[in-house]
Amino acid sequence: GTCDSSDTLQKELVVQNKIGIQARPAAMIVRVANTYAGEVWVEKDDEQVNGKSIMGLMMLAAGKGSKLKVKAEGPTEEGIRMLEEMTALFERRFEEA
Repeated sequence: GTCDSSDTLQKELVVQNKIGIQARPAAMIVRVANTYAGEVWVEKDDEQVNGKSIMGLMMLAAGKGSKLKVKAEGPTEEGIRMLEEMTALFERRFEEA
């Protein structure tokens, strides 16, 4: 059920690119989040936004070195895959030139 936190997968990721989560990285996060049918939440310092919202992600003002918790609520298998893809995206530093 919705109150059962065990349904939620989560992963802590560190922002490694220089500019942090600005428009382009936010759009890339949203693209990955949108491959998942469930809910995606991104949390920073107790502030939580929808991982499918570019504006929401930009509002977190997550600079380099910020720790973000990415949560997936919904189908487990797909959630695991989406979080793996999200991890890879952060590790590639959003393909920063």
